[in-house]
Amino acid sequence: MSSRVLITGSIAYDVLLGYEGSFADAIDPKALQHLSLSFFSPRYTRHHGGTAANIAWNLQLLGGNPLPVGTVGSDGGSYKALLAERGIDVTYIEEQKEHVTATAIIGTDQKECQITFFHPGADAHGTWPDLQDERDDLAYGIVSPRDTRQMMAGMQWCAQQKVPVFFDPGQQIIAFSADELRRLTKMSAGVIVNDYEWSLLRDALKADEKTILSLTPVVIITHGDKGVTLLSKDGTVNISSCRPDCVVDPTGAGDAFRGGFLSGLSRGWDMQTSLKLGAAMGSKVIEQEGTLMDMLDRDELWARAERAYGHELPK
Repeated sequence: MSSRVLITGSIAYDVLLGYEGSFADAIDPKALQHLSLSFFSPRYTRHHGGTAANIAWNLQLLGGNPLPVGTVGSDGGSYKALLAERGIDVTYIEEQKEHVTATAIIGTDQKECQITFFHPGADAHGTWPDLQDERDDLAYGIVSPRDTRQMMAGMQWCAQQKVPVFFDPGQQIIAFSADELRRLTKMSAGVIVNDYEWSLLRDALKADEKTILSLTPVVIITHGDKGVTLLSKDGTVNISSCRPDCVVDPTGAGDAFRGGFLSGLSRGWDMQTSLKLGAAMGSKVIEQEGTLMDMLDRDELWARAERAYGHELPK
């Protein structure tokens, strides 16, 4: 059975900043047309990140076999080498020597709300590779936020090759037209968004839940510590969150969730069980600073999921 997961998205460096107040308290809704803000950040760290790298890393920690597709720049050789050292296939990570690697600047307040600025760097100049030789090994794909041209290329390739692919538009929702979002949603095996992105998607499509489910089989909506919702033609399923031991930084939790979810699906698990593994993985990442866990105790992860959901995940 095919078991590899095609993962396209950004490969980036993350600059993480911490604000000890609330972003919402600093914003006056009556003065948005004159918005000019500065947040003092006593906390600064720089890490490896990016949606494709994060998802692939977490899938690899779970014993999966990811195939990341992305682009790095002149400063990305060491990052590519780090992924290769961890056993991740970097064949289709392109190097654009004329540009820098993408960079995300992520500010997080005390309520775990985030504001992100993303510079695409080399990713804006990437190309879609010839993956024909990989097709028979692919069980699933996911198209996560990166340069919109490459997101569209990834969705189209998966649709043409009949690879079940999840559309994960993230912050790039606002970069697509309504027609493009409708077409990409229709190509997908499912859409993955957080609750804010779900609102943006519905507004952009001017569509309700039923209409969107006429375009795609499932919609997966993450709610942070409130869990995850699975929408399908069979109804709505709410899955509670998996409690972390502590909360250090929420950055990367969504990508860890996706890595766990895709790990389950690629092993033939049902969708609800796969979502529970995703939730457990997300709870691990927020216990540290940075998106890439150095190691994973799978026995502890399985025990954590059992405590949260009252039953064991498949071995």
